[in-house]
Amino acid sequence: MTGRLVQARTGHPRHGRRGEARLPGVIATLSAIVLYLVLPQRLLIAPRYLLPALEVLLLVPLVAVNPKRLTRQTPVFRVLSLTLVLVIAASNLFALGLLIHELVYAGVKDGRSLLVAALQVWATNIIVFGLAYWELDRGGPVARTQTPRGELPLADFRFSQDENDGAVQEVADGSSVVSDWMPTLVDYLYVSVTNSTAFSPTDTMPLSARGKVMMSVQSIAALLTSLLVIARAVSVLQ
Repeated sequence: MTGRLVQARTGHPRHGRRGEARLPGVIATLSAIVLYLVLPQRLLIAPRYLLPALEVLLLVPLVAVNPKRLTRQTPVFRVLSLTLVLVIAASNLFALGLLIHELVYAGVKDGRSLLVAALQVWATNIIVFGLAYWELDRGGPVARTQTPRGELPLADFRFSQDENDGAVQEVADGSSVVSDWMPTLVDYLYVSVTNSTAFSPTDTMPLSARGKVMMSVQSIAALLTSLLVIARAVSVLQ
């Protein structure tokens, strides 16, 4: 056990790693785009196809530079990836604002379509914040696999694997210290799901100020959707 700990702490650089698979990020992004496309017109910030077209235009060069594995990164492509997440997040939060406005001031009677729209906004909220955590934590998905651990930026989140090296062997073997484990998109989507359902961190704790701010914004958005929007929609259906 001690030998494995020493090797993980001081061993081979991480530059030789294959990098995280590109496909899950593409699927998540396209899912958020489709969810926006099928929103009711009154919840859209612009013509229906304008923002989705912009998001696809931002996604295409990102896929082109890393078509299978996320191993290459430049400042330009880093800005593009963050801009893509920002556009999706801003449009979804704006849609949530319009949805709440419709409830409070417009006297909407179509509860069924309102309920579906609320679920779409809630699902997009989970996807886009999962993508945001994935893109920002420890320098992003490329840095997490291609940069030696000692050179990574400070972590925004503390996962349970980051502190399991002292547990029983079958648990410790999968920890960050022993196996050089790093979170992938699935881990950040899980964080996003739990934050949107519990309205607070569960097994993964935010460490940085921006991590805490993002989780707070997501929790508030999820709370508004769950308690105000869905509750009102269900009451209209009755």
